[in-house]
Amino acid sequence: MPTIESILKETRIFSPAKEFSSKANIPSFEAYQALCAEAEDDNLSFWAKRAQEQIAWHKPFTQVLNDRMAPFFQWFSDGELNVSYNCLDRHLETQADKVAIIFESDDGEIIRSTYHDLHQRVCKLANALKSQNINKGDRVVIYMPMRIEAVVAMQACARIGAIHSVVFGGFSAKSLHERIQDAGAVAVITADEQVRGGKRNPLKLIVDEALSKADTAFVRLVVVYQRTGADIRFDPARDVWWHEFTENAGLQCEPEWVGAEHPLFTLYTSGSTGKPKGVQHSSAGYLLGTKESMQWIFDYKPADVFWCTADVGWITGHSYVAYGPLAMGATQVIFEGIPTYPNAGRFWEIIQKHKVTTFYTAPTAIRSLIKLGADLPEQYELSSLRLLGSVGEPINPEAWMWFYEKVGRSRCPIVDTWWQTETGSHMIAPAPGAIALKPGSCTFPLPGISAAIVDEAGHDVENGKGGFLVIKKPFPSQIRTLWGDSERFKEAYFSKDIGCGKYYVSGDSAYRDIEGYFWIMGRTDDVLNVSGHRLGTMEIESALVAHPSVAEAAVVGKPHEIKGEAVIAFVVLKGQYPHAEEITQITHTLREWVAKEIGPIAKPDEIRFGENLPKTRSGKIMRRLLRSLAKGEEITQDVSTLENPAILEQLKYPEK
Repeated sequence: MPTIESILKETRIFSPAKEFSSKANIPSFEAYQALCAEAEDDNLSFWAKRAQEQIAWHKPFTQVLNDRMAPFFQWFSDGELNVSYNCLDRHLETQADKVAIIFESDDGEIIRSTYHDLHQRVCKLANALKSQNINKGDRVVIYMPMRIEAVVAMQACARIGAIHSVVFGGFSAKSLHERIQDAGAVAVITADEQVRGGKRNPLKLIVDEALSKADTAFVRLVVVYQRTGADIRFDPARDVWWHEFTENAGLQCEPEWVGAEHPLFTLYTSGSTGKPKGVQHSSAGYLLGTKESMQWIFDYKPADVFWCTADVGWITGHSYVAYGPLAMGATQVIFEGIPTYPNAGRFWEIIQKHKVTTFYTAPTAIRSLIKLGADLPEQYELSSLRLLGSVGEPINPEAWMWFYEKVGRSRCPIVDTWWQTETGSHMIAPAPGAIALKPGSCTFPLPGISAAIVDEAGHDVENGKGGFLVIKKPFPSQIRTLWGDSERFKEAYFSKDIGCGKYYVSGDSAYRDIEGYFWIMGRTDDVLNVSGHRLGTMEIESALVAHPSVAEAAVVGKPHEIKGEAVIAFVVLKGQYPHAEEITQITHTLREWVAKEIGPIAKPDEIRFGENLPKTRSGKIMRRLLRSLAKGEEITQDVSTLENPAILEQLKYPEK
């Protein structure tokens, strides 16, 4: 196989400040190397030690890894625990009155919940669910606004051993129906409405539509949280109000002790065919991954105020909102709204108000905030920040620099984290007190994570060349299977086409530079074959965004009879949408800019301008839609989850 070419050159480097390193959980590169050497020397002992230290076991494990049924690995399988107990009960003796969650609603209302309060709320809902014969192994779909109640619902399911499946509140009735049906859920927990950016989304109405088909008749309970008091349809045989449902429930609920491999949750992620995949995670291994990454990558300290901006509908909101911070006993911020409402300074205002110390968000949000006010952060007091984080996709170097200089004031390390729904927790990311940072690089694997870049035969490629990003050894937090589809699991993640099925195949392309730093180049299906050169789309996007006039860019390919594939760029400018007479000049300027930055081979054949890119309400760019637009295909997919479906019309043709 020809290797994937790296065309992005980045030479800036930022070493950890001595003051930060002196207090860090991993205080030096030598300490990081020692942990990696310990894991390499005896991988099973390494993970066993951490599982014993990090998890409160009801029944200790005696077997670390069972790999007889590989790739269906089992970790700590004869041990028993409860994840909710680990997140709540174990803190009650030492810090019951510590604030667990600072919640800020869309309209600015603030609610603080202590660990004692949160424990009682979880127990009440757990008892109420048990009263309806919802028990260990039952599936519960959660379709909630981003409020404390969403976390309570997840923790209550974990407490009774029910398997939750959270569906992002922006998904349509069709998408919700598919997930309910596939999971075989017996209950749905929702709200009358969701409020984001001053707009209401009728969640209960969407649930009703999703449950209107006969193949969801197994759902026997719908719990409705009253968020707005909207007039909704109510089926007394099935629907209950949350406040009435829990009113007389007990304040104590004995945890259901489950095996380490008991499924904690399933979370549906899009498949290449469009059919969602139900990623299944275990209890103990997943919990261990979230806790270790909180310590190693977020450098957690008891005085921290941690804010991950992700919705619980995504894996980031599972690992670094609902579970990781609570397992550590942290104080965290949960925000219901969007970063631009009622103004573009909302994020910075929240950091200032609540004295946030660790701020974890997505590159898409960062680029949007640059477009809306690059100098806005300077108007706020952000001195409480000590660590910044990036998640969800590769962050282009110029956005990294803005985040570092404008938000972190050139003193806060940025942990650029690579991981996936399927890995459960961070895989490649810098320990901020130990590793010098390069803008755009996720740096090095976590201790115990055997990440590598290989060709199709599974052989490591030389530094500077790109290939398939794989993980060679099993790790505790990894996906266990796809719900109800074990064959698809093996085909998707342990492909025999790459390394003979021995490795976890991430689906991402990457390369390592001469110093061993990892750089993510995008999904392998986003690699373009241009005149025999295999180019990662992320690097072309980074070059475009480096131009002073560009706020965002997304690059896809379309068939070309001579070159194989043509490079098609979709661009959002920082200023006003260009007039027709300006487009030719701007297009020429950007094409020449890319040629200068990374070479003529990467020049976009076509550039289309829009006021925005097609994104889900969580901020994810829908590249599959862009590929269809580039090819001139009709959009037949469900676009109800897009923030602004009308943008598709604007991006259809270059001249528009």
